[in-house]
Amino acid sequence: MRIAIVAGELSGDVLGGGLIEALRRRYPQATFEGIGGPRMIGAGLKSLYPLDALSVMGLVEVLRHLPRLLGIRGDLLRRWRAKPPDLFVGIDAPDFNLPLARRLRAAGIRTAHYVSPSVWAWRQGRVKGISKSIDLMLTLFPFEAAFYQQHRVPVACVGHPLADEIPAGIDMLAAREAIGLADDIRWLALLPGSRAGEVARHVDVFLEAFRLFHAQQPDFCAVIPCATPKLHEQIESRVAAAGLCDYVLLLDGRARDALAASELALVASGTATLEAMLVGRPLVMAYIVAPLTYRIAKRLMRIDRFSLPNLLAGRDLIPEFIQQAATPAALATALEDWLAQPQRMTEVCSEFARLHAELRRNASEAAAQALGTLLAD
Repeated sequence: MRIAIVAGELSGDVLGGGLIEALRRRYPQATFEGIGGPRMIGAGLKSLYPLDALSVMGLVEVLRHLPRLLGIRGDLLRRWRAKPPDLFVGIDAPDFNLPLARRLRAAGIRTAHYVSPSVWAWRQGRVKGISKSIDLMLTLFPFEAAFYQQHRVPVACVGHPLADEIPAGIDMLAAREAIGLADDIRWLALLPGSRAGEVARHVDVFLEAFRLFHAQQPDFCAVIPCATPKLHEQIESRVAAAGLCDYVLLLDGRARDALAASELALVASGTATLEAMLVGRPLVMAYIVAPLTYRIAKRLMRIDRFSLPNLLAGRDLIPEFIQQAATPAALATALEDWLAQPQRMTEVCSEFARLHAELRRNASEAAAQALGTLLAD
């Protein structure tokens, strides 16, 4: 059996590595080829191109690299048409993988896609193209699966690997000890983003929100995990400019530990909101984008909620502040509201635990099982 797999970035490499390992347990003689990184290669993938060949962010960057990307896709298409694999699995990177899957499927090759594009949130008409490209969609979240079922696209919800990885009921004091935080101080985690642009838009707002919060809650200090050394420098300079060096501690990475060690969190939208939910910490979500991006996105969006905890629950578990609403005063007030409502905190954390259990489905094994069913058809 030959299985072709293409991942486009490091997060996909992690998913792909787990998937290959699970598939190898089912099909010990299977071979795997495509594009992947160290995790997938270590699991047995023959990578035809380096992972970073597809890791291009932003419209301008994509346009500049478009001839090379089209060349890679054309080479894979020719290779797999000439010697068809039993299955093609695209992992995320939908702009690259779905057109490739569509052409391979037209050539009689079974195709699947792992990690749904946000088609449920905006440009929902894309689902028609997706249905022509794949035989099976593997989603991380139940609400995504419900969308595809509604549009009669074969789908399996396999859960989220983070839910498998993160244990239930993480102890706050143990987490503080693990990263060297004082246990006689109350901690607020600030996560302004993992990319330079995100941090630039959020960090000053988050720091000013902390200043206002700290004025009312002087026993709190803030901890900020920095995704890269460059971001550490960027954030450190803003903390100094705000005059908050005595009350803000920076970490190199370890975002999950910072969340687990804190009573509350202020988080930019994205996977970090899911991690906060999975470690069971109440949070406030904020997100700010470039004004033109916001105007365009607002016209295309088809959802009323943006954070993953609220999308998963189908109701407002945590406060969300988007664009102009994400003012320091509003964010500080929302953080103080959590402390003023301990019963609400308990109820929301119980719902977080329920959602965590719902997402814990042994994602790699569940994905392998769904693909095995597809292969058997």
